[in-house]
Amino acid sequence: MLAALVATSLGPIRAVGQAVESPPASGTLRQAAKGRFLIGAAVSARGLADPRVADLVAAQYDVLTAENEFKPASLQRQPGRFEFATADRFVEFTRAHGMKLVGHTLCWHSQSPPWIFRGPDGKPLAREEGLKNLKAHIDAVAGHFRGKVVGWDVVNEAISDAKDEYLRKTPGLRSIGDDYIARAFEFAHAADPDAELYYNDYSNENPVKREKTIRLVRDLKAKGVRIDAVGMQCHLILSDSNAIDRLDESIAAYAAEGVKVAITELDVDVLPRRGRGADIGALEKDGANPYKDGLPPEVAEAQARFYARLFQVVLKRPGVVNRVTFWGTQDGTSWLNNFPVPRRTNYPLLWDRALKPKPAFAAVMDVLGRP
Repeated sequence: MLAALVATSLGPIRAVGQAVESPPASGTLRQAAKGRFLIGAAVSARGLADPRVADLVAAQYDVLTAENEFKPASLQRQPGRFEFATADRFVEFTRAHGMKLVGHTLCWHSQSPPWIFRGPDGKPLAREEGLKNLKAHIDAVAGHFRGKVVGWDVVNEAISDAKDEYLRKTPGLRSIGDDYIARAFEFAHAADPDAELYYNDYSNENPVKREKTIRLVRDLKAKGVRIDAVGMQCHLILSDSNAIDRLDESIAAYAAEGVKVAITELDVDVLPRRGRGADIGALEKDGANPYKDGLPPEVAEAQARFYARLFQVVLKRPGVVNRVTFWGTQDGTSWLNNFPVPRRTNYPLLWDRALKPKPAFAAVMDVLGRP
């Protein structure tokens, strides 16, 4: 994700507080999912420090993703100096509330210190030095959290958006070569052999990127590298009428490759968008902000219908989708208020800015509650 890094000096994350009354268990997402798949949210340390958010997260979800606190730039700003205190609080929170935890992410071209793959002159490190740095980071991080996370987003967003290019020209690729992805998976498996291993990306519900993702899965398997699931971020857009059909087709395609599917960063953007995906900020210099004074009921209902269709697809193939994680908890703190256009008022999640459930929440609960 492109959210800004959260400072690590926030103080202890509070446990579930008394500021609001938690919803009854019978009315929560984690109960409605009934163990068919994990359902979760991505939350920042700052978010969990708010007792209202902590209450909501603990009541509604059974798996948690830290928005930024497990990313390389948060854990190892300087070579060999690891800062685990804030990330450890997510472990404490999930253990206290009977939740699972996902590690996001071990290898990414963004929100990572440049020295891992580049020298002081900005040029790529020699292959063996880049591999040494990658292994040292994964060994330390996955080793520290061994047995504490259910799975790792091992490599994030490594596939190119360019039509005729397979892999993104990341610092890791420039230093090590195309096999840096396979090596990252090998290092992660060795450091935390019981954790699930995921490849995570955006727009991989779209045909071109889907085929590249399938190629990556096949490449990894051909090398004897273990990969358990493809993570589909699913930053979807309400006006994209074919998005759910593409998602359905892609889940089936990934399942045919023998991997599970995790929907890892779900939200539904209700605002006008000129482009697609999660990496188009440079294309969006300005944009309309039509809902500054509130989300119109008809738009809220359209969003609810969209979410309902999406969860019908999730349930369509039992055992294939093993997790659905929303990227955020409530509309006011969503990254989409500042992406791809800054300072807009967006409404992409199931709870509004007052932490009241929206029609989308009722729609998801209805789908999950059907026989």
